[in-house]
Amino acid sequence: AEAPAAEAPAAEAPAAEAAKPKKTKKKTEEKSSKKTEEKAPKKKPTKKAAAAAAPAPVAVAANASQLIGNTPLVRLSKIPAAESCVAEIYGKMESMEPCSSVKDRIGRGMIEGAETAGEITPGVTTLVEPTSGNTGVALAFIAAAKGYDIILTMPDSMSMERRMVLLAFGAKVVLTPAAKGMKGALAKADEICAKTPNSFQLQQFANPNNPKAHYETTGPEIYAALPDVDAFVSGVGTGGTITGTGQFLKEQNPAVKIVAVEPTESPVLSGGAPGPHKIQGIGAGFVPPVLDTKVYEEVIKVSSSDAMVMARRLAKEEGMLVGISSGAAVAAAVELGKRAEMKGKKIVVVIPSFGERYLSTPMFDEQREEAMNMVAEA
Repeated sequence: AEAPAAEAPAAEAPAAEAAKPKKTKKKTEEKSSKKTEEKAPKKKPTKKAAAAAAPAPVAVAANASQLIGNTPLVRLSKIPAAESCVAEIYGKMESMEPCSSVKDRIGRGMIEGAETAGEITPGVTTLVEPTSGNTGVALAFIAAAKGYDIILTMPDSMSMERRMVLLAFGAKVVLTPAAKGMKGALAKADEICAKTPNSFQLQQFANPNNPKAHYETTGPEIYAALPDVDAFVSGVGTGGTITGTGQFLKEQNPAVKIVAVEPTESPVLSGGAPGPHKIQGIGAGFVPPVLDTKVYEEVIKVSSSDAMVMARRLAKEEGMLVGISSGAAVAAAVELGKRAEMKGKKIVVVIPSFGERYLSTPMFDEQREEAMNMVAEA
């Protein structure tokens, strides 16, 4: 999930400013209509039909984008036991996507949605998008596979790994001051789009194809693997994951508890003020237009330090190398799993990204220093 720069003041832009329409009035009205339909109540599928809705794995892919999805669930054992959890906790391993994050799903969904609508053409359109990293990586990877030029704007406090991966895919990266947060990256993307011929902004914070990707894939996959899921926990950046997945799971079982996770330092969803934090990927500093705020029953706040501690524990105790926002999500799932009313219940928590993309961040300061001071033994 996309979020403002670590240690940078969170964007204070209102949602409308954060996602200015780049189309004609007619197209904007059509997009608004599609978004309304996205959130409209749908007829509840039967359990058999819902399970069948999960996309089938691809044995031989025609291109790399076809490898997206069908990630496994992994039951956490040591950490829940050590924390006296009474619920079972399962991680949805989005860190195992082709480009190591949950954003691969929306990258494909937004690009293919725009192609279907006739809004973009490979070899003609230049894609432009603000990002805090993982959505940019997903878009760059799919743009490379499909033949699009792409320009990405990003706060300059994002990890070095993110910059290098984007450049490796051939994307043009434009950095913006960390002090301006995502608001600065959004403004720069608007500026570039306005002066670049045949450019198109996908607008992840407002694009209905963002939650649609999760409604059509993530939700059905979880339900097919664990039909008796009792709770779903997800960090909120753009809000696409919790919106699409939550809507699908609620249709199968309205009793499923949906829990949002945000940084303690920037508790906007809880009614607080935006602020600087170090959980790259969540806590955008405003309520994104794409987020369905009615889909979740609770918001759990996790501090940057607690998120990093849990992420390091996941590596050492569960053998799962994950990112900072994964630590935040699992910390929230553990808090939920300790409650007496959750005894015997099953919680699914999204593991958004792989930890190797965060080796240069403060989360791994101790390990980096140790590695740099190592000497060869005779």
